Amino acid sequence: MKRLFLALCALCVVLAAWVSFDNFADGVDTQAAVATVSPTADVVAQGAYLARAGNCVSCHTAPGEPPYAGGRALATPFGKVYASNLTSDVATGLGGWNAQHFWRALHHGRSKDGRLLAPVFPYNHTSLITRADSDALFAFFQTMPPVARTTPAQELRWPFGTQAAFAVWRSLYFKPATFAVDAQQSADWNRGAYLVQGLGHCAACHSARDALGASGALDDLSGGVMPGTNWYAPSLFSPQETDLAHTPNADIVRLLQTGRGAHAWVSGPMVEVVQNSTQHLRVDDLQAMATYLQARAQHALRDGGAPAAAQPSRKASVRSLENGAAIYKDHCAQCHGDQGQGKADAYPALAGNRAVLMPPVTNLVQTLTYGGFGPATHAQPQPYGMPPFVLTLSDRDMADVLTHIRQQWGNTGATVTEFDVNRVRVLQAH
Repeated sequence: MKRLFLALCALCVVLAAWVSFDNFADGVDTQAAVATVSPTADVVAQGAYLARAGNCVSCHTAPGEPPYAGGRALATPFGKVYASNLTSDVATGLGGWNAQHFWRALHHGRSKDGRLLAPVFPYNHTSLITRADSDALFAFFQTMPPVARTTPAQELRWPFGTQAAFAVWRSLYFKPATFAVDAQQSADWNRGAYLVQGLGHCAACHSARDALGASGALDDLSGGVMPGTNWYAPSLFSPQETDLAHTPNADIVRLLQTGRGAHAWVSGPMVEVVQNSTQHLRVDDLQAMATYLQARAQHALRDGGAPAAAQPSRKASVRSLENGAAIYKDHCAQCHGDQGQGKADAYPALAGNRAVLMPPVTNLVQTLTYGGFGPATHAQPQPYGMPPFVLTLSDRDMADVLTHIRQQWGNTGATVTEFDVNRVRVLQAH
């Protein structure tokens, strides 16, 4: 027994040493000489463009505060993490950093003082960013006016916020990587892959997460519930949820530029992505992203085939159908039309809308409960919005009107129950 105990202790020591080496022996010399020559205006402009491509401002700006000054609370199933200050303030921002520190943060997920960063920061994606792009981003942030704002301490439940927990998580799920060009694919495909997998970190939202909060592979875009927001990011491979495999490239570009496509409108957290990021990207980059996403969707479709269209799984009662029709007539038809046809460039059509028909009703309940606006873009600086019905409709009323919408005008979505609505609202409240 004593020998077994000693063997287990030795194994623990070896594992601890390996985890420590795996996380801290990244080989980045932060004391190495770095160029002191001021970056050119072109490099700073490139950094500003890359910051938009990465949508850095959305996470690193608290409501009502200066851009990139940090302090925004990012909710996770394990507690809150606060985004850091990226302005040039020496004491609380990046003013005391050098390009080596910044590169190590992006590529290895470690802060200036060597601490392991919480994986809320998607360093598994930013690890793909090239050194030249990292230096351009750093040059841009150094031009941001200094804002003295200390980042609040994280509020993660013990032991999830400890350095030991971060180290174990990283050894399980993170390995620094570089973007590898696929010689079998076009230049557009590779550029799109770099933006989607790296700066855009699309899989951070569009893939499911496990019990420890780890998402899928960098190119896993098969959909999942976004932790802390309770919104469902649809699969970018599914014919039922997005159908990118059959969506014209120009229509994907239009959606990323304006938030509206021929048969799709963005909502929820994707509104911020369009408003703060993708609408500002060059058309050639948007086309590259569309090329990559469409190719990935077509490949997934060839591998898995087209699933059968969803059919109602529960028959709604006569009372439910009548109540849903009445609510739709009173509250919805004026904007979305008597036949769910919507209004061009104002309100989305509900007939044949994949967002209406998706099996998860999370986004429908969120939208009906809290309302919202589309992104403010160059194409529509003052977008139309939807009012919240949280104080107007009960859970049963919401279930009835959503069932009505999902089963009218040729729609074949499943019946929504009061329990379905209540579950989403309870999760949102917590």
